[in-house]
This record gives sequence, structure tokens and C-alpha cells, in this order.
Amino acid sequence: MKRLFLVVALLLVAAAPAQAAQGYYPIRGSGSSWSENAIKQWISDASTFGLTASYSGTGSSAGRLDFAQKMNDFAVSEIPFQGVDPTTGNADDANGRPFAYMPIVAGGTAFMYHVTINGKLVRDLRLRGDTITRIFTGAITNWNDDQITEDNNGRRLPSKKIVPVVRSDGSGTTAQFTLWMSKQHGDRYCPFFAENVNASKPCGLTSYYPTFGNAVAQSGSSQMAGYISAEYGEGAIGYVEYSYARALDYPVAKVRNAADYFVEPTDYNVAVALQSARIERDSSKETYLTQILDDVYRSPDARTYPLSSYSYMILPTSEDGKTTRDSGRTLSAFARYFLCGGQKKMGALGYSPLPLNLVQAGFEQVKRVPGAEQTDLRPEGCDNPTFDPADPNSNKLAKTAPMPEPCDKVGAGPCGTSGPQGNGQSSSNGQAGTEGQASANGQTPARDLDGDGQPDAGVDPVTGLAVGQQGQDGTSSATGNAVELAASRSDAGDRALTVLAAVELVLVLVVPTFVARAVMRRRSQGG
Repeated sequence: MKRLFLVVALLLVAAAPAQAAQGYYPIRGSGSSWSENAIKQWISDASTFGLTASYSGTGSSAGRLDFAQKMNDFAVSEIPFQGVDPTTGNADDANGRPFAYMPIVAGGTAFMYHVTINGKLVRDLRLRGDTITRIFTGAITNWNDDQITEDNNGRRLPSKKIVPVVRSDGSGTTAQFTLWMSKQHGDRYCPFFAENVNASKPCGLTSYYPTFGNAVAQSGSSQMAGYISAEYGEGAIGYVEYSYARALDYPVAKVRNAADYFVEPTDYNVAVALQSARIERDSSKETYLTQILDDVYRSPDARTYPLSSYSYMILPTSEDGKTTRDSGRTLSAFARYFLCGGQKKMGALGYSPLPLNLVQAGFEQVKRVPGAEQTDLRPEGCDNPTFDPADPNSNKLAKTAPMPEPCDKVGAGPCGTSGPQGNGQSSSNGQAGTEGQASANGQTPARDLDGDGQPDAGVDPVTGLAVGQQGQDGTSSATGNAVELAASRSDAGDRALTVLAAVELVLVLVVPTFVARAVMRRRSQGG
């Protein structure tokens, strides 16, 4: 029996086949905190088939610098290398390391806020772009400002000081936000840029937001979301990827689009918006697959969320002293997973999955990584929720995206309010709302895009609470990052299944051999 247990133990070790059978080499990435929740979900998923990856959401600028200094296997950023950073004057390039850009996920830069009335969170705030720009340049400083009142169809918020929360680190989220302001609201933003960023440079994006007036600076999306949602965050508003607000069940402002509707950055509205994105299609250019968002900002579709964009992975394309064929093979396997099956979970996390054309282009970029398998993408074998077999050139989410409620139109609503300026229309969850209560709970309607038979809405399947909601003992169902909880549960379940599978393998392969030998010994002894 001792020999049997020894064999069982050895087989259990061998039954974690992933690393040994596949030969995966641990890889490390760094950069965008905007994309961090998505990447950590993919890392958790990939661990179940033996692929080990780690990621640090240190900010896009830090990730690009790490890549240039060969400190990581891949970087993630919302903007490409800038050549020279317009704020610091430092070099912002790959330092000669060959690379390629690859879109990895889409999402909306959201304006998470903390305003209460009689102790209840206001969840139906609406803001136009000019109002947002005035807030983040110090021109609007109180929540009862006339322009905010106008945006909310005459409903005046309490007199409370506005606390703009900005990023203290080099951030792709900051870059996307400031690019949008420079393009759409330059008359307000560009004087601020000249005075606070760099008067000698053309008005445009910056990765480092200047502190001003009553602003508070926080490092990383998680810290920014944590500050806004804290008890002391009353009056705060900041810009984060929608996923962070979803994880904490915190409201984000509906932003006015070019069709005069106020909309949230749901996966549907982002998918609609990015149909208008122009993507560099010349594969001979270093900027291949990078985005131009001007047409997204002014899309006439009523479902468009204006601040929608893609995030990029920066991939190595040669063996360079850091990248080897072993690490490249692992990186390419990781990318192939998240471009297909990994996109299924993005809607529930607050992102929007990539459409077929960008997944196909992504597979071509992955082929350039040293050691990558050279297989082609077959759409029918790529489990991505945007793919429509009947119309492979379209985005299924964009085709099925619902129109905004009539109460989200300028001059109506706000949806879910019952105050003197409310129109009594139902909120988007089908129930009449009241001031200070959720009209849509900051989330899209429950649905099952990943095909697991469970709704994708932000409800913790273990506690039964909304993600981020506190239980009776005062503990939170998501401490900072709901993804990590789901990932840990997934890992535990998958490890249990691995052990059970190993035991089953032992019973099938080993036990019959021992039984046969025992029978033969008894026969020989009896004879």
C-alpha cells in the first residue's frame, strides 16, 4: 500500500500537466491600470491550463518605459509611444526594441462620482462635455452650479464643493481624457493646457494631469476609485475605466453625446461608438492598428458613448535579450486565449469585447512574436461574443444595442427621478426610481454572454450580494477588485477538478496493475 500511495503522489504531481506538457515559461507584463481588471481575469483563466503570467498596473507610461528598458515581456497602454513626452520632455519610445501594437479590449472612460442627498447616493447624474471640461479645469467648483442644473433638466443638486480626482502617475486614461478635451472642448481646455502643462507645445494630450485648485491626485485607477467611494470622498468626481465603478457598485455620470442623449459606458454603447473608430490599416507602419477617435467623439448614433477607446498590448517581435522563443511562445498562447474565449467575460466586468476584424488583425500581430505558433484564426472556433456567423463583418453587440430611454434625451428626465423636474418615466431597470436611488444600478441588464447559464450582472454568486456590497458583518464582497475574488474561486474550483481528474487517472491506470500483481503473487504462492 505504501508503494501505491507513492505512485499516486507522483502521478498527482504529473497530473498538473500544464507547465510540463506545454512547456510554458512564466511571463510578466506591466502598464495600464485602465485594463488591469481585464488582464487579471485572463491571467486567472490562463492559470487553469498551466500558463503563468503576472501583471502590474503601474500606469501606461511606466509600462512603456519598462518595455523600452526590457523589464517586461509585454506592456499595456491606452496610447502608443509618443516619441517625447510633452509634459516631462523625456524620451517615450521603445529604445530600439522591435515591437508591435495589438488592441486587446475596448471600454469607456467613465466619470465616477460621490454625491449624496439625505445620505443616499445620487445615481442619475448627467453631464455634457463642456461641463466635465469646466470641472476638470477649475471653472465649475460646486455641485449646485447652474450649468450642472441645466444638464439635469432643472434639478439642482445640494451646495457641495466639487473635488476633482486626477491621476498622479503617467496614465493612458489621463491621455485619452485630455485628448478628448483638446479635440472637443479646446476653447476651455487649451488655455488650461498652456498654463498648467506646457505653453511651448501644441494643445493636446498629456499622460500627467496637473494638480490645480481643489483637485486631489491619486496613483492608479484602483486608488482613484477607492478615494471617490470612501466616506471622505463626498463631492468627489474622477475619471476611471468603467470596470472600477462596476466592481464597487458606484454610479458614473451619463455623458451627453452628439445625438443629444445622455448615455453610460456600457459594453453595448462602447461597441456602437467604436464602429466609428478609424484604425491604421497599413501594416508597414509602426502605428499599425492604432486608433483615431475623432469620429467616435461626434458619432450621430444615439447609443454612442463618446469617450470609448481601445487598449493596446505592446508585443516584442524579435529575440532581444529579454524575449526568447520560450517566453514568446507563452505570450502568444496567452494572447490567443484572451482574443477569443477571454473576451466572453468582458461585458460583465465593465469592458466591451473586441470585434472580429480586430481579433483577426490581432492574430496576425501575435504571429510576429518569436516562438509563436503560426496557425490562422478560424472565426467559428473563436468563442467571442461579438462574432455573428450570419454577418462576420459586424459587431453583434452593436447590432443588438438598445436605444436609450426617452428620459435620457436632452430636455427630458433625468430617468428615474420623481422630483419637480422629473417626468415620472421608468428607469432602465423597468421600475420607477426616486431621487438618490439607482435608475440602472450602473449596470447593463442581466444577460448570459458567456453561456454558463448564469446572468452576467455584477452579483457575487457566493454571497448573493451586488459586487462591492457590504454584508451584515460589514465586510465587503469585493475588496478593491471584484475580479480577484472571482478569479480565486475559479482557481480553487479548477484545482479541485485537477486533483479529482488525477485521482481518477490513478484509479483507471494504476489500481488494475496492482490488483493484477497481487492476484499473480497469490497464485504463485498457492501453487
